[in-house]
Amino acid sequence: MSEPLLKIPNHHSATCGDPPIVNGQESHLYIGYFENEHGEQWIFTRDRKSGIATLRGGDIGWNTAIDVTNGPSSEWVFNQSEFEWLRACLRASGSR
Repeated sequence: MSEPLLKIPNHHSATCGDPPIVNGQESHLYIGYFENEHGEQWIFTRDRKSGIATLRGGDIGWNTAIDVTNGPSSEWVFNQSEFEWLRACLRASGSR
C-alpha cells in the first residue's frame, strides 16, 4: 500500500460530526474536494459502477449525504464557485 496522496485537515468544529474517510483505492470511485474562501469544505464522490453521486460538507454536518446524481438543486445556497466546482465534478466523473 502506498502513502496517501492527500491529507486534508478538517476546518469544522466537532459539532459538525466526523469528516468522512474516503478510500480512493477503489478504482471506480471518483473523489472531488473543494474549500471556499471561508474555509468551508465539501467532498464529492461518485461511484462509477452505480452512477450515484453524493456531496458532504462540514457546514451541513459531515454525516449528511446529499444525492447529487442528477446535478445541483437551485434551492441550495451555494456561491458561484461552489456550483461551478460541483458541475465540474459531475462532468469529470461521468455518468452511468
